[in-house]
Amino acid sequence: MPLDSAGLRVLSREECLRLLAVTPIGRIVFTDRALPAVQVVNYCLDGQDIVIRTAVGSKLAAATRNAVVAFEADEIDVATRTGWSVTAVGRARAATDPDELAWYRSLPITPWAPGDREHFIVIRAMQLSGRYLEQTL
Repeated sequence: MPLDSAGLRVLSREECLRLLAVTPIGRIVFTDRALPAVQVVNYCLDGQDIVIRTAVGSKLAAATRNAVVAFEADEIDVATRTGWSVTAVGRARAATDPDELAWYRSLPITPWAPGDREHFIVIRAMQLSGRYLEQTL
């Protein structure tokens, strides 16, 4: 069980993917007008790809087109001081193939925000890291 310099358990790639598959909310980090931006999104893990559903003309859709982005998801229990955090870094792309779009529409990604959400951003996690926090009292 490898530990990082803070004493947190380092997760394997397989553990990171398993955890990304069980939570529907994450944060995408991207560049917006030369500045870092973070946006909370709902998503679904499809194999090793992170799939985000958004609006066609959204700032997120425009800013992530073929850009390197970071993605983070976590579950933290404040009462027990336990939880995990996973970070992925990869290139974001817009899904355009009709068969691919049909598949992504079938995934359980239910947009929370109102309006038409027919644009899919796909992130292939090239780098994946995670930590698990256990109470040590």
